[in-house]
Amino acid sequence: MSTLQYRRRSPLAVLKGPFLLLIAMLASVLCGSVASAAPRQQQASSAFNANAQLLKQMVQHGQLAPSVKIVNTLAPTTIVQFPLFPSGIKQAFPDATALVTIVRGDRDDSTSDTVTVDVQKMPPNITFTIFFIELANKPFGNVQYVADLTTRGDGSGESIFHVITLVAFAMDARNPGTSQDQEGTTSGINLEHMGMWFSSLIDAQEVLNDTTLTGTIFDGGSPPLHAGPQAMTDGQDAPVF
Repeated sequence: MSTLQYRRRSPLAVLKGPFLLLIAMLASVLCGSVASAAPRQQQASSAFNANAQLLKQMVQHGQLAPSVKIVNTLAPTTIVQFPLFPSGIKQAFPDATALVTIVRGDRDDSTSDTVTVDVQKMPPNITFTIFFIELANKPFGNVQYVADLTTRGDGSGESIFHVITLVAFAMDARNPGTSQDQEGTTSGINLEHMGMWFSSLIDAQEVLNDTTLTGTIFDGGSPPLHAGPQAMTDGQDAPVF
């Protein structure tokens, strides 16, 4: 009578096949993670926006006004925002607001910036002129007319225009002088603030109920000095752009 003989297999031998398969799968996943790390690091590196970081540092160091916000964007686009506050309309329209958004793209493709001025709770159905100015408040210094903005019946409105903004300057060629801006030494005087004026003195007198208001030179046409007072300003000592 023969005896049936068998050998007991160890647990390790039983699991050897599935165990090796599991190890192989884990190794594949780890290799994939290591391989994909480089693209992610490269993407993070490419997402760094040097110009935006420079402007953020300028805000931190007081070289740009604390009211300025640098929006997080992918290079080469840079977005700067700052508010305008009521000046000449403050008593009659204390809740008026304005948000200025400056979008700069690739400087190799275009030197102009896209500027949007969005206002709320302003005097309704009134045209204002927008200026880049050397000083936010009187005596204003050098100025440059850039656009008009006409409000709707509810006091809201917007103006969108394309113009060199972050490096805007005014210059008298007879005595140009130099200034410093975000890109280094420039000619003339930097225009680093924004203000809005009533385009019409008559509009300002009616809206503000003050016939004693006198005209200003902040709009062309005839008669001279026919524009109204400043309505909004960024109100900052340090530059806003």
